[in-house]
Amino acid sequence: MEILQYGFMQRALLASLMVGLAAPAVGVFLVQRRLSLLGDGLGHVALTGVAIGVLTSTVPVGTALVAAVLGAVLIELIRARGRTSGDVALAVLFYGGIAGGVVLLSLAPRGQATNLDAYLFGAITTTSTSDVVVFGVITLVVLAVVWFLGQRLYAVSDDEEYARAVGLPVLALNVVLAVLVASTVVLSMRVVGLLLISALMIVPSAVAQAVARSFRQTVYLACGVGLVVSVSGTAASYYTGTPSGGTIVLLAIAVFLVVTTVVAIREATARRRHQRRADVHAAHPHEHGPGCGHPPVPHGDHVDYDHDGHLHAPHRTGGGVHYDEHGEHAAPRPAAGKAGRP
Repeated sequence: MEILQYGFMQRALLASLMVGLAAPAVGVFLVQRRLSLLGDGLGHVALTGVAIGVLTSTVPVGTALVAAVLGAVLIELIRARGRTSGDVALAVLFYGGIAGGVVLLSLAPRGQATNLDAYLFGAITTTSTSDVVVFGVITLVVLAVVWFLGQRLYAVSDDEEYARAVGLPVLALNVVLAVLVASTVVLSMRVVGLLLISALMIVPSAVAQAVARSFRQTVYLACGVGLVVSVSGTAASYYTGTPSGGTIVLLAIAVFLVVTTVVAIREATARRRHQRRADVHAAHPHEHGPGCGHPPVPHGDHVDYDHDGHLHAPHRTGGGVHYDEHGEHAAPRPAAGKAGRP
């Protein structure tokens, strides 16, 4: 493939693969905790870290990671020990991170702040080999922690009071989750940007929750969706010349809209089918049986009766007789003048 002939695209696809796996793996816990905007808050704190890196001429990825982790720990300590609610603490995180980044960047020489857009909106094609190595380490750590502590993190995310009652270290687990979010934010900032990272963490998780039947399935499916949209969005951005971050997020949103629409249609169809069967069951003035006037149709180990083109099977229960509808026009209609009672 043409796209694989270039080193920068090879590195970009590797970075998108790692982000696509790690971001949803952490995002499912945020969705469960109804803290979907935590990624945005930590992204703004990471902006302060990027500004520190630019100002000091050091590695912005490293300073962003330190700033995001410190912010994550701080917000959990405020939530657990202080009187400030989680929403207020998150708002302080938002505005404090933006303000700190703007002030510090204003102090940097003009030439050193030219790459800021790469961190705000993503610039995956500028990913270097050292970035790939750092991203690989962060991805392995995030996935390993989710693998080993996933059940405990889910318990805390689902019901903190119950988790505390059964003896789980709630504060420590919340701090671990916050650090995972911070690490994922830094991992993803070169791929989708600090302003869009929360979408990649949340949207695949929302898709998975719409169709999965267990939390384990949700995690696996969310990672699968994240992997597909990240790699596909990166490849599409190469051919269309569009920004990689925006392309990935729009693709994820498109998948979300399609899946939720299909699920809504299926649920509506199931409700209508159930209501139709309920109406059929209530519309019998007599019990089906030999001589009832409706043609018998053998069906496995029982006999159905053709009632106006519908196959009905009588079943006796403690509350009387009800009728299961198996299909329409499954039995031949009797000739005119020979039909029994309607």
